[in-house]
Amino acid sequence: MEESRSNYAAVLPRSLVRATDIDALPASREVLRREDYLLVRSPSNPWHYWGNLLLFDAAPARGDAERWERCFDAEFAAHPAVRHRTFAWDEPGGELGAVREELVPRGYELEETVGLIAEAGELRAHPRENRAVVVRALDPAGSRDEPLWDQVMELQIAARPASFEEAGQRAYARARMADLRELFCGGRGAWYVALDPAGRDVLGSCGVVTTGARGRYQAVDTIASHRRQGICSRLLLEAARLSAAQHGTRRFVIAADSHYHALGLYESLGFRPVERVAGAYLQPPEDRA
Repeated sequence: MEESRSNYAAVLPRSLVRATDIDALPASREVLRREDYLLVRSPSNPWHYWGNLLLFDAAPARGDAERWERCFDAEFAAHPAVRHRTFAWDEPGGELGAVREELVPRGYELEETVGLIAEAGELRAHPRENRAVVVRALDPAGSRDEPLWDQVMELQIAARPASFEEAGQRAYARARMADLRELFCGGRGAWYVALDPAGRDVLGSCGVVTTGARGRYQAVDTIASHRRQGICSRLLLEAARLSAAQHGTRRFVIAADSHYHALGLYESLGFRPVERVAGAYLQPPEDRA
C-alpha cells in the first residue's frame, strides 16, 4: 500500500461533512492517503466508528466488499482494540453504489447523512426558542465544571442508538470527550450547555469544533424530559453567537441522519442542506445491545 504523509490540504475530502468529521478528530489522529481511499485512525479512541475508518474515493461497486474488508483488516492489524469496520465514500451527492448488495447483506448498517451550512449572519432565532435556560460554554480544563461535564456524558449515553450496548458506548463517550476537551484547551472551540435557570442541571448540550473560521457542531442533545420546549433552538443559536464572538467562527456546519426529526428545525434557524453522504459500519458482537 502506497502511503502519503503530505499536508492536511492534500488529503482533505471533497465532502464538507467528511472534511469537518476530520476537523473534529483529536490532534493525535492519523490521516493517510492510499491509492483509492483515505485511512483515518484515532488511536486515542478505538471505539470511535467514524474516527477509525476507510474513506473511499467512490461508492462501493459490485465485488468491492471483500477487498474493502481486507484493506480495513490490514490497516488496523496493529490496532486490535478497533473491532468494528467502518467504510465511507467521498461522494457529496449521496451516491450509494452497490452498498445494499455488497455491505448490507454482510450485516453492515447503512448511514445516510445530510450536511447543512449557515453563515454567521444567516442564523435567525426560532419564534418559540426557550429564553429561560442559561446557555454558556464549559471550562475544558478546570474542575469547576466537572459535575456538568459528567451530566453531558450521561446525556450522551442516554441518547445512544438503541442497538449500542452501554459499556462500549460509555468507553467511547469518555474517550471522545477527553479528546474534544484537549482541542478546546488549545483554542479549537468549546462545549456549550443549556442549563436550568438555577444553573445546576444540563438540559441540552452540543459542541462546536473550530478550524479557522469554520465550526462543526458535535452531539446536539436535549434531555428526554425537556424536548420540544425550544431548548435546542436556543442552544444552537447561542452556541453559534458565542463561537463567532470568542473564536471568530463565520461558517457553521451541522450534520444529521437523513431521517432525523430535527432537520426541519435546523433549516428554520437558517441552515441550508448542501450535500448528502453515506457510509456503513459493522458492529462487533460485544457492542450490540
